[in-house]
Amino acid sequence: MFNFDFYNPTRIFFGKDRLENIDKNIPADAKVLITFGGGSAKKNGLIDKVKANLGNRKVVEFGGIEPNPRYETLMKAAEIVRNKNIDFIMAVGGGSVIDGTKFICLASFYKGDAYDLLKYGSAQITSKVVEKVVPFGVVLTLPAAGSEMNMGAVISSEEGKFPVMSALTFPKFSILDPTYTFTLPKIQVANGVVDTFVHTTEQYITFPVDAKIQDRIAEGILQTLIEISETTIAEPENYDARANLVWSATMALNGIIGTGVPQDWTTHMIGHELTALFGIDHGQTLAIIYPALLEVRRVQKQAKLLQYAERVWHIQNGSAEEKIDLAIQKTREFFESLGIKTRLSQYGVTSDKIPVIVEQLKIHGLTALSETQDITLDISQKILEKAM
Repeated sequence: MFNFDFYNPTRIFFGKDRLENIDKNIPADAKVLITFGGGSAKKNGLIDKVKANLGNRKVVEFGGIEPNPRYETLMKAAEIVRNKNIDFIMAVGGGSVIDGTKFICLASFYKGDAYDLLKYGSAQITSKVVEKVVPFGVVLTLPAAGSEMNMGAVISSEEGKFPVMSALTFPKFSILDPTYTFTLPKIQVANGVVDTFVHTTEQYITFPVDAKIQDRIAEGILQTLIEISETTIAEPENYDARANLVWSATMALNGIIGTGVPQDWTTHMIGHELTALFGIDHGQTLAIIYPALLEVRRVQKQAKLLQYAERVWHIQNGSAEEKIDLAIQKTREFFESLGIKTRLSQYGVTSDKIPVIVEQLKIHGLTALSETQDITLDISQKILEKAM
């Protein structure tokens, strides 16, 4: 197991009827900005419930944060934070709203050009870079990204999608009430299952470092998703199934299973380009790329692929190659069982677009991907060809 540091200060309030914790965890004299997305939280009354729990605090609303939060939109919110002297932000939504709110927190009082914050990549933005950060809390409405309990965000601009990482942007608290996810469209729930699944495998199917606890937790998340996904999509108000999805999504990316182990993230990097170029949902891009990546990288990932086959899919018979074949097949079939297509061609993307995707990877410096930084542009092209 590798050396690691682990830090996660986010307080979680899980379960039904937990909104009273908003009042208990925000200063009584704070001026609060509520951030949200396309309006569903407004229409279903959740914003009003949040406001009610804010009591007599002064409240400003900012809606319209996009599914892939855009820099230009977020800077409008940052201007409100500055001009209205906002002390605290409440993000009400899924990963995009939370990611966008993290960037607002960083950008509002950054002394330079806030666009510079998009250029740090996986390097952490520290207090030496941003001296003042607005604190924020979360009311989660979509289980997928895990942003409610981590320090990462992905922000979009005309140049593409950019990771933004900072320990300054852990939420102070997050309220995870599974009932707030009951009204989600089935495709969003399915996308959330895939996102959670691939978040887990990006940290698990790499190479062995004898991190037994991390492996077992990761396998537990994967098996839970396989067990509950059909139920939670077909029965959106099945509380137990949805509660397990919500907590799986949080656990997949709160840092626990990634401690002391190699991490890949190639699928996410290529997937981001598909979203930016073709508007394909993030979860769908992962379902397209991941089975293809496993095929292309089966030799490099052989040991962990066998472990995945045996422990997650319970494949005990056959040769090593036969077990890996079946594990990859079952992964693709699992995604498809959720109603998600797993081929680029099924989204209208033709093979002549592969060089365009590869060029975008080159432009964004994504030329040495994977847990061993050996996925070149040529290998990325092979993955995309396999994904057709």
